[in-house]
Amino acid sequence: MATVEAHGVHLMGSINLPTTSDVFEKVPALLPNRLRRMPDGETGNRAQFIGWQAANFAAVPEVLTRRGTSHEKFPDTMSLTRDQILATEQKLPELQTRYEEFALESYTLFQEKKAHGNIPPQMRFQVSLPGIVNVIAALIAPPFQTVIEPHYEAALLRSLQRIQDGIPHSELAIQIDCALEIAFLEGVAPLVPYFEPVLPGVISRLSRLANYVAEDVQLGFHLCYGDREHRHFIEPTDMGLMVEVANALHKSVKRPVQWIHMPVPKGRMDPAYFAPLKNLEWKIPELYLGVVHAHDEQGTRERIATAHQVVEEFGVATECGMGRTLPQEFGTIMDILRKVSKPVV
Repeated sequence: MATVEAHGVHLMGSINLPTTSDVFEKVPALLPNRLRRMPDGETGNRAQFIGWQAANFAAVPEVLTRRGTSHEKFPDTMSLTRDQILATEQKLPELQTRYEEFALESYTLFQEKKAHGNIPPQMRFQVSLPGIVNVIAALIAPPFQTVIEPHYEAALLRSLQRIQDGIPHSELAIQIDCALEIAFLEGVAPLVPYFEPVLPGVISRLSRLANYVAEDVQLGFHLCYGDREHRHFIEPTDMGLMVEVANALHKSVKRPVQWIHMPVPKGRMDPAYFAPLKNLEWKIPELYLGVVHAHDEQGTRERIATAHQVVEEFGVATECGMGRTLPQEFGTIMDILRKVSKPVV
C-alpha cells in the first residue's frame, strides 16, 4: 500500500521551548515548507492555557474558583444572594486580558526573524484566543458566571481589535480555542453549563468572537478535548461531536473559516473513530487532524492511513498545544510532523 502523506502541518499555539525567539528560530527550520502560519509558542505563564487570565480578577478574588488539581476535583459552588452578586459586580474594574500585549510584542520579533530569513516571507503570524466559555467556566465561580461573562467578552473583543489594529491583516491569523465548550457539549461532570440550550449557546458565543475577526484576517478553530495532566477530560467516542460543531459553525459564522483542527487519541486507529467525517456538510479549506503523538511514528502513519479512507485531504498536528509536553519530546514530535507530511508552500 502506498504511503499516505498529509498536506502540511498546523501548530495549535503553545510550544515547549523556553522563549519566543527559540520558537521562531527552531520551528520553521524543523518543519520546512510545512506551515502556513505560526504562533509565538505561548511561552512562560501562557503555557497553561487560560490560567494566567485569573489575574484579571485580582480586585475581586471572591469571583474566582478554587481550581482543582485533577479532572475529578472541580471547585465547590457558593450560595449567594442576587444582591451580593451584583454588589461584587460593581467592584469589577475594566478587564484587560493582555492578549494584545503579548501578540504585538511577539509580532515585532516575528518581523525581525522574517527579515533575517528565519521565517519564510509568506508565513502568517498566528494568535490563539480562548472561546469565552473557557475563562468563565474554568476560572469564575458559578454564582458569578452570568454577570462576569459580558465583561470578559467585551475585554476579549477589545484585545482582538487592538491585535487587528497593530498587525497587518495580510500577516495575521486568529485561532479560537474551544476546550470547555466541548466539555459542556460532552456533559463532563461535574461541570454545569451556565446557559441553555447548550449547543446553540456554545455556537452563538464562538460565532460572536469569530465574526469580529476581519475578513482579510485568516480564522480557524481548535476543537479540544484537553490535555491537563496529559489526559482528556473525556475520551471522545468518535469524531461525531466535532463534526456537529464544525457544521454548526459553518452555518453561524458569517465570514470565511480557513481551518479547523480535530484531535485523534493515540489509541484510535479504527475506522469507526473517523467515520463521522463523512457527515461534514462543507469542505473545510484546511482540515487538520491531531494524529501525531510523541515517539509513535508508526502509529501516526496508521492513524493517517485510516483517516484517509474517509477524507482525502488533510494536514497533521498534535492533539493539543505542546506547552505542557515534556521538553525532551519536542524533537520527536517535530521529526514525526515533518516525516508524515508534505510541503504546502
